[in-house]
Amino acid sequence: MEKIIQELRKLVPLKETTDVGDIVLVLIEETEMISYALITGIEPDITRKDEWWEVQMQLLSVPLQPLTWTLRTEQFTGQETFTMGGKGRFIQAVDVQTTQHIGAIGAEEKSTENSVNKGGLRLIK
Repeated sequence: MEKIIQELRKLVPLKETTDVGDIVLVLIEETEMISYALITGIEPDITRKDEWWEVQMQLLSVPLQPLTWTLRTEQFTGQETFTMGGKGRFIQAVDVQTTQHIGAIGAEEKSTENSVNKGGLRLIK
């Protein structure tokens, strides 16, 4: 699982914090499922002595799947992996602004390439 997380960190810009409204990457070891979810709520779990949170999210699948996981801050911010039913889990927020910035740079590069590399070629639609 650690190897998959290392690869994900190379491919997807991730944030150090997680807030309501963030898109998170969710990795579930038992099924080797990687998915996105929208964080819809983060509330303290007052039934526990230590700092635990009820993290509510919508798994972005068809149909949408509501989930509530009780996690420590380190667990829902990608600082550590955790288990549920003996199976590994990982969750960390995606830095959407960096992703958009990377996409804009890629579009600029393609635009520059197209203008430079035209060389008599025609675009056929």
